Amino acid sequence: MNNKQLAPYIAIAIGVVAVSTSAIFVRLADAPSSIIANYRLLLAVLIMLPLILWKHTGEFKHISRRDWWFSAAAGVFLALHFILWFESLNHTSVASSVVLVTTQPIFAFIGTYLFFKERFTSGAVLSMIIAFTGSVIISWGDFQISGMALVGNFLALMGAIAITGYFLFGQNVRKRVSLMTYTFVVYGVSSITLILYNIVLGTSFTGYTGETWMYFLALAIIPTFFGHTLFNWAIKWVSASTITMGVLFEPIGASIMAYFILGELVTWSQFLGGSIVIIGLMLFIISTSKKRKIKVINET
Repeated sequence: MNNKQLAPYIAIAIGVVAVSTSAIFVRLADAPSSIIANYRLLLAVLIMLPLILWKHTGEFKHISRRDWWFSAAAGVFLALHFILWFESLNHTSVASSVVLVTTQPIFAFIGTYLFFKERFTSGAVLSMIIAFTGSVIISWGDFQISGMALVGNFLALMGAIAITGYFLFGQNVRKRVSLMTYTFVVYGVSSITLILYNIVLGTSFTGYTGETWMYFLALAIIPTFFGHTLFNWAIKWVSASTITMGVLFEPIGASIMAYFILGELVTWSQFLGGSIVIIGLMLFIISTSKKRKIKVINET
């Protein structure tokens, strides 16, 4: 394999490390979950704005009304995903939260079954059972430690379901709208949704330390652009299922970082359950990749 063939795999590896930092930055930021989500997306929009103004402004007039509505719905679901997932990190461990939110490809496939009549293979059903068995083991073990950990695990699963809404509304729009323009619209709508959400809650937008602002910025740049942007670049040369398989290593990366940076130990139930979930997801991706292209929709 020459350097040119190796480049997409290097990009995927860098992307996995980048997205693995997301949960760590959320934990380190001393701010409410909804504010962290708010500034992650708002700062990402502001970073994208110069490029949008320079190269993509002409695309907005060609977006149909239907695509605007679907993009807006995708943005609302993305905001909901971040609220649920970031809040889950206040109640459960990084290892449990990231493993459970990574189950989103299964919920996405269930969504396509319900709305687009996608058929399940026996292999897909078996792999889903394996993955959900692992999630039960994680939750049961966490419940023995703290009842609030179970709440965190539930929020992480709800975050995985919310990102499915983002996928279902956005997948069709992406066929007609460029990645940069679509991402800008969705992140913009998500930012507005989160601003309104924080206003209703009465959450303060100011008063955070300089260190916390650095974590806001790090979230906007590292997992967003060095993570998902590299995945979207690599998909030109490798299959979507290959990238999705790579993303499954995010819980491992996040757990290792949580151990060294946050001092979080992985319990036996998290290790066993997490391993079973990852194996189930791998089998699920293998069993469905021949039937349809599994898209990378993980927004962590």
